[in-house]
Amino acid sequence: MRRIIVSMNITIDGFMAEPDGGLDWHLQNWTSDMGQLLAEQLSKADTLLLGRNTYSAMASYWPAVGTNLCTARNDIAYATMMNSYRKIVCSTTLKTLTWNNSRVIKTNIRQEILKLKQQPGKDIIVYGSNKLVQYLIKFNLIDEYLLWVYPVSLGSGIALFKNRQSYKLLHSQALSSGVIILKYCRKA
Repeated sequence: MRRIIVSMNITIDGFMAEPDGGLDWHLQNWTSDMGQLLAEQLSKADTLLLGRNTYSAMASYWPAVGTNLCTARNDIAYATMMNSYRKIVCSTTLKTLTWNNSRVIKTNIRQEILKLKQQPGKDIIVYGSNKLVQYLIKFNLIDEYLLWVYPVSLGSGIALFKNRQSYKLLHSQALSSGVIILKYCRKA
């Protein structure tokens, strides 16, 4: 069975975005070793599972990165993966899909995701996509959380976890930027 992995940037106080959805706080600590780790993670997957807003933002960004001759070689390799992988978008309102290899799920989302997990293939990665992640948490569809914890405190914002749950730590890694990567699965 394929695994669904949520890869999420969060602050030390547990927020994945500022109250207005802003994400500028995570750009301050970005380093090339983080890009390499992100590419390694993505290479273990073949499908992106996204919500409408994250899909729209990525669809307007990644295709151009892959064709820009001034882009660093590592970034082009990552963009190639992003652009070639299958993208599944969970949305009841999205009308147009502009990014290649994209498909939308509008109804029976839980059943469609369960079918997707049963198909042959590599991991399924979820980036951002707050509403989708909350839905996946509600139906216990997430197999692993890869939390990129940034040394930033917002005080308020959009929380990743909204209810009490217990998790088992599988791995941790501290980076030179101060970011700590924590890999968790839900306790049985």
